[in-house]
Amino acid sequence: MQQVKIGVVGVGSIANCHLKAYQGNPRAELIAVADINADRAAATADRWGANRSYSDPAELFADPDIDAVSICTWNNTHAELAVAAVEAGKHVLVEKPMSRTYAEAQRLEDVVKAHDRILQVGFVRRHSQNCRVLKSFIDAGDLGEIYYAKASCIRRMGNPGGWFADKAISGGGPLIDIGVHVIDLCWYLMGTPRVTSVSANTYEKLGNRSNVTTLPRYQVADYDPTKNDVEDMANALIRFDNGASLIMDTSFSLHATKDSLAVSVYGDKGGADLEPKLQIASEKHETIVNMTPQIGFDAFDLDDGFDHEIENFVAACLGEAESIAPVWQGAEVMKMLEGVYTSAAQGKEIQV
Repeated sequence: MQQVKIGVVGVGSIANCHLKAYQGNPRAELIAVADINADRAAATADRWGANRSYSDPAELFADPDIDAVSICTWNNTHAELAVAAVEAGKHVLVEKPMSRTYAEAQRLEDVVKAHDRILQVGFVRRHSQNCRVLKSFIDAGDLGEIYYAKASCIRRMGNPGGWFADKAISGGGPLIDIGVHVIDLCWYLMGTPRVTSVSANTYEKLGNRSNVTTLPRYQVADYDPTKNDVEDMANALIRFDNGASLIMDTSFSLHATKDSLAVSVYGDKGGADLEPKLQIASEKHETIVNMTPQIGFDAFDLDDGFDHEIENFVAACLGEAESIAPVWQGAEVMKMLEGVYTSAAQGKEIQV
């Protein structure tokens, strides 16, 4: 059986999802890991059965035994490392967002085209079972033409701090970290039309809400409540070249009564709510019908999504399948995100 030999760069929390999925895939063989912390790299390699570890990603990229890499580092290094990996002849799975700016995304797209490599963007929610089921309904024409969508990911307790709160590293706040997931899901289910305009707002009113101590929240190891220069909340109306539109909102800090997640798409034959539970609305026999596909769970299954993402990446590397999250789509999503920030900064709708 042909195997893809894998290297993983960056061994933070998201890397464990990649490593677990690679370990469970018989057509992937983990060769090496790299991290700027050499001890952490060595410990991770030992834990997951890799026989090599590096403290410099360039050394991993130069390893001739490695076919493909996952990049699981901070946002400010995604594009730079992906470019270096592709130029070294590797296929790449890069975590979302694939860059901090659209210019970085364009450069990466150009490099990928020049070197004829696979670059897959880590839009893991495309690979979840509920999304795959809904996509099959849409591809069969059951919802008709998708002309409207709503995307929402609301957290109310504040950002995790550390690099998440540092715009120079993260590229932004909730929009680029969690909002990107629901924007991408809607856009993917809409058929990936090209963005034409954005009208948006961002707010910095509540900060990281370090004063709220009664509810649990995720905080990174270097959390510092005095450091924060990313937005609390963003909302936008995004228009596309086929006449469709998307409304989104996302937050780390908001006076909401609860955290919430919603992804909905609407066509001329039917509509669907993907989150928090897949339900499909249609018309049958002169009445409105709600259908609930039976897929075994109500919420997003993290392991299921990463397992299918890694399988799609491995199959693409072997030339057996197309990546369902190719580089141009990562660039188009980055164009949307940058459009939101630009529109908000200018206080007006912009053409993109």
